[in-house]
Amino acid sequence: MSKVTVVGAGAVGATCANVMACREVASEVVLIDIKEGLSEGKMLDMYQCSTLMDFDTKLVGVTNDYKQTANSDVVVITSGIPRKPGMTREELIGTNANIMKGVIENVVKYSPRAIIIVVANPMDTLTYLALKASGLPKNRIIGMGGALDSARFKCYLAKATGANINNVDGMVIGGHGDTTMIPLLSKASVNGVPVTQFASKKKLEEAVASTMVGGATLTKLIGTSAWYAPGAAASMMVESILHDQKKIVPCCCYLEGEYGQNDICIGVPAVIGRKGIEKIVKLDLTKEEAAKFEASAAAVRKTNQVLHEIKAL
Repeated sequence: MSKVTVVGAGAVGATCANVMACREVASEVVLIDIKEGLSEGKMLDMYQCSTLMDFDTKLVGVTNDYKQTANSDVVVITSGIPRKPGMTREELIGTNANIMKGVIENVVKYSPRAIIIVVANPMDTLTYLALKASGLPKNRIIGMGGALDSARFKCYLAKATGANINNVDGMVIGGHGDTTMIPLLSKASVNGVPVTQFASKKKLEEAVASTMVGGATLTKLIGTSAWYAPGAAASMMVESILHDQKKIVPCCCYLEGEYGQNDICIGVPAVIGRKGIEKIVKLDLTKEEAAKFEASAAAVRKTNQVLHEIKAL
């Protein structure tokens, strides 16, 4: 038996819960929100899909009662205000930091052994806050950003190369921000063959640029933050944990010397299994990529400093 709680019944949280239910990732999925009836209604709607889609996951909707989330194996935190057109992820920090602290307090109280996946933005900084506020071991606090950014990178690489998207491999490291993420073109391939054999330099550079503004592009088109891919990315990480799949996932991890960084949560590839972050994978970066990673870390640290300024830490 396994239990997952998703905090926040907005579009991302509900999508994550729905994907997990349909894929039967866990025995029980609890969706909790502060808005009366929202999570209950969405989970009832999902439950009515069960005979249509052949799943029997137990689905529970809760309004602000963390007792019903007790003993969760994994908790996914999506709660917080979403981006609006023109907003950066960093502009969300004041409101979302306060929300994160309250959520973490309840999660640790009722599910002290849980592995926590942070989806809320600014994701790197809120992952850092979750780690410091929870007091949990670093392997049990994971930020989702790199998994989503890498999915977007693969999407744009498939468009650029004309390849089957399921044959495309690509990875994004660094901060989860429009100017801080680093799509690793040097490591991108189509079924093991470098993407440079399938597309021009110009097309590949356009794929990189599109990836970096992938979230902002969707926010402009939709009017708010995206939800299908973010929800699916979080679900994929939960599945790798609960099923001990040990997938190598680019995600936000706490570094203690890896990649030359200390006391920071930032995106790097990691083996994700039943213990959470089981190993941080070292990549051989080019000089240009290493310089970009250093700059990305500096930018994340600048945002982290705001936590001290608003006395969230």
